[in-house]
Amino acid sequence: MNVKYAVIFERAGGNWAAYVPDLPGCMTTGKTLEETQVNIREAIVGHLATLREFGDPVPEPSSLAGEIEVTTAA
Repeated sequence: MNVKYAVIFERAGGNWAAYVPDLPGCMTTGKTLEETQVNIREAIVGHLATLREFGDPVPEPSSLAGEIEVTTAA
């Protein structure tokens, strides 16, 4: 079964960070956005496997990520 979790990507100085709001503690970093995308996929898979291993419930995806455009003052 495939599910989609919202992932937040943040540029942090010389690298990128990512976390999953629906999976507390599931986060990673990478030197590039692409590397971070690969890393967060692996982190999610590992996080879900650990939850199942310990008999903990797997949270259903419930968060959404989006962009809102605003005009800034000049």
